[in-house]
Amino acid sequence: MIDNIPISEIMTKHIIALNRTDDLETAEVLFKKHKIRHIPVVNEDAIIGMLSYTDLLRISFADAFNEDEDEVDTVVYNMFSIDQVMAKNLVSVTSNTTIKEVAEILAKKEFHAIPVVDEGKLVGIVTTTDLINYMIKQFSS
Repeated sequence: MIDNIPISEIMTKHIIALNRTDDLETAEVLFKKHKIRHIPVVNEDAIIGMLSYTDLLRISFADAFNEDEDEVDTVVYNMFSIDQVMAKNLVSVTSNTTIKEVAEILAKKEFHAIPVVDEGKLVGIVTTTDLINYMIKQFSS
């Protein structure tokens, strides 16, 4: 394992994102459709927050075990906006930040995804799953 590999080597570059004007029903549909756990909230290309599937579960009676269901109970979701539920004080990294540095941040913090931002523009997202998959590849080589 080389200490200076940039996070751009393993980050997710195809970003599924929400706008602050989207609703939480849309968010749940995206979480389930793409089988993801974190969605950046953007204003154009700039990140303004991060919504996790856990955030939705905290405010809803969503059945975490039945993720194949297409229908979403929107009663609770209509009571909140994405702005109210998303995390706003984000830690971000640049695409040149090393994998080791990102791993150190995630090991110390209580979140599992970090937006990757270059010159104010969201260019990727890296999750603990990305790091675990990278580690698995290192042991397989």
